[in-house]
Amino acid sequence: MGLELIKKTNIPAEDIRGKILDLEADLSKVKGVKFGDACAPLEHNFGDGCYIRKITMPKGMIFTSKIHKKKHPYFVLEGDCSVLTDKGVVRIKAPYQGITEPGTKRVLYIHEKTVWITVHVTKETDLKKIEEQIIAKTFDEVQLTDTDIKKLKEGGN
Repeated sequence: MGLELIKKTNIPAEDIRGKILDLEADLSKVKGVKFGDACAPLEHNFGDGCYIRKITMPKGMIFTSKIHKKKHPYFVLEGDCSVLTDKGVVRIKAPYQGITEPGTKRVLYIHEKTVWITVHVTKETDLKKIEEQIIAKTFDEVQLTDTDIKKLKEGGN
């Protein structure tokens, strides 16, 4: 699945989500492919009522994100990457900030070493419990509010 193919076609969001899951499954079968901390360790920090998650991704790598349950900000402090979601492909160059909507799952191609930070509202400090709060195992687990659905239909306005 090439990123350009997705960018140039009008594929429904559900189909793109399926293709992202298929890509992840295919990559997991390739001998020598590393996932998670093996290729880009996470850094964890905590503020008053928030969890800050930082990942530094090396140039030339492809990453897939988890499925996000909750709306939260993200910041790209350094780097250059192409990002595929069910909205299509965008190229992000640091410095950049954005908002992750519930149900987002990304495929990233890293053009230059990229530092990506997310911030999540929680009083929890146990990483396992935090992941249960912020990460969905499937797209069906994501609970969109009526406001979320309205914003999606209006294009984020």
